[in-house]
Amino acid sequence: MNEKKQILIIDSNALVYRSYYGLPKLKNKKGETINAVYGFYLILFRVLKEINPDFIVATFDLPGPTFRHQEYKEYKAKRVKAPEELYQQIPKIKQLLELFEIPIYEKKGFEADDLIGTISDLVIKKGEIENIILSGDTDVFQLIDYQTKVYFLKNGDRIIYDEEAIKEKYEGLLPKQLIDFKALKGDASDNIPGVAGVGEKTALKLIQDFGNIEKLYSNVNKVDIKVKNKLNKDKDKAFFSKKLIEIKKDVLINFDLEKCTWGKFDYDKIKVTNFLEDLGLIKLIEKLPKIDEKRIGCQTKLF
Repeated sequence: MNEKKQILIIDSNALVYRSYYGLPKLKNKKGETINAVYGFYLILFRVLKEINPDFIVATFDLPGPTFRHQEYKEYKAKRVKAPEELYQQIPKIKQLLELFEIPIYEKKGFEADDLIGTISDLVIKKGEIENIILSGDTDVFQLIDYQTKVYFLKNGDRIIYDEEAIKEKYEGLLPKQLIDFKALKGDASDNIPGVAGVGEKTALKLIQDFGNIEKLYSNVNKVDIKVKNKLNKDKDKAFFSKKLIEIKKDVLINFDLEKCTWGKFDYDKIKVTNFLEDLGLIKLIEKLPKIDEKRIGCQTKLF
């Protein structure tokens, strides 16, 4: 049993996308597509049963450009816009979060990742509370530390990643070094350039040898001449890519940990049940979490 208090930080957009694309199209009697809502809460209820956290908070992206888009207009430019029926489900997901009295954090100009990073950092400063980030996006791996883990969803599997798991997965790299690793190799999904001609294996070896890109460029003469030339040619891109990749931890938000207490106000099960019935999600009602259970500790595989 985990004796530490825990806060579950939901990377909501990652769950929405995973649910929408991972489940068949589900429509209720009103003709509304509800697969993202169903998948989101199926995952959340399962995680609540396994972890039974003391606190919960949800983060969302807002429409519109972020500071990254302002600094680099090509940021995420190659991504295909999701169907409108995905976005139409987000308000319903938020409505149910509000019925559960789970606080929602979102801020114009920033991504959910930046709010996750900020909340994680604020929680760490408050004392012995463990952050559990619920996500299906590897970008948040950089936030893992002695007090922060990621409950990761992939292809139906779920693994909790801690520092040791990251070191094993990335051949000795620490979570914070993933920023430098990706800054060198680039990130096609976000259209972040990195250093042309430096792939995953080379980037991994360079960060293993030098620790970060600052030390790498200070010792660039020790690198193989072909790699050195590539590094020197795209030095500005490497440092710019690192700036884009690094998740912010200092977004100005009015964070109140006590308001994130799970079950403090005992959600109105009748309102929740009525809401789910109206949506046509009857199957979720029997899976509603019990907030009066004792914390049972995480039974998920610890990688």
